[in-house]
Amino acid sequence: MRMRKKRHFDERLERVSERLVKNPEELKGDWNRLFGNDNPIYIEIGSGKGRFISEMARLNPDVNFIAVDVIPDCILMALEKTAAVDYKNLRFIISDAAMLAECFADGEIDRIYLNFSDPWKKKKQAKRRLTHQNFLDVYKKFLKKGGSVCFKTDNRGLFEFSLNSFAADRDFMMSNILLDLHNSDFEGNVMTEYEQKFSEQGMPIYRLEARYSKDDI
Repeated sequence: MRMRKKRHFDERLERVSERLVKNPEELKGDWNRLFGNDNPIYIEIGSGKGRFISEMARLNPDVNFIAVDVIPDCILMALEKTAAVDYKNLRFIISDAAMLAECFADGEIDRIYLNFSDPWKKKKQAKRRLTHQNFLDVYKKFLKKGGSVCFKTDNRGLFEFSLNSFAADRDFMMSNILLDLHNSDFEGNVMTEYEQKFSEQGMPIYRLEARYSKDDI
């Protein structure tokens, strides 16, 4: 679904732009300087309205978080939602996932979150899925060895596709594969807006982790 253009977008964005990084490619290899520490950096690709990553930033002050979304209106809403809280460990960027290797250097990112990504259901759209091999190759350009991709979805077809993608890539090793996250013993789950909606409807949430283990093979 296409998001309706927000009224007075430019003015609203300017009022809450303190944590927006407008030229992220200029910080490639230097993000820790922006945060002022050497803490690990986690990114969420497709952060939407920002509920998940802002809560993660609140719960984990010793981790730096970067919210990424290609839709400017999503970033605007996330910025507005978090404007009243002094998150020193949270930044936002507007970027297409395919371009993130221009923003982050080799080994700069410790963890990637992919939460409820667009399933792109048609077969001819497979290359747009964020767990397609083309995107895994992008992630490996900046994901630290031993770092991980954490993936959640309500879409069984996308989950099966993602399982196959990670299984086919010898640089990743999967763990914590869950077919019903909310009825498992997994601890520390933080829900997104979509996740709460789907779980309230009784839909199972699928989850997996894939560790970038190239050096272990």
